[in-house]
Amino acid sequence: MAAQDYDSQLLESVSVRRRRLRDAVLFGTQRQRRSVDERLGKAFAGIVVAAVLCAGCVGWSFVSHRVIGKSPYGTSVPSTSPSAALSPSSTR
Repeated sequence: MAAQDYDSQLLESVSVRRRRLRDAVLFGTQRQRRSVDERLGKAFAGIVVAAVLCAGCVGWSFVSHRVIGKSPYGTSVPSTSPSAALSPSSTR
């Protein structure tokens, strides 16, 4: 089991070294810029995920109320034809 731990540590250290070398080549001495860019990207991704979740909730609510046949205002959706709604008592 100690050999497996050593192997995993070795693989992890190699991946960290490669990531650091790649970042050094890409960004050079501009480490502050890299952290700001990463934070900005994460913030933008969070806003996009929140917007998609909100749109999904609104869509699900619309579809579920449509399928059930209820209005979001508490009254049921009328299932009668438009000509039946125009009775003589309702034209006053």
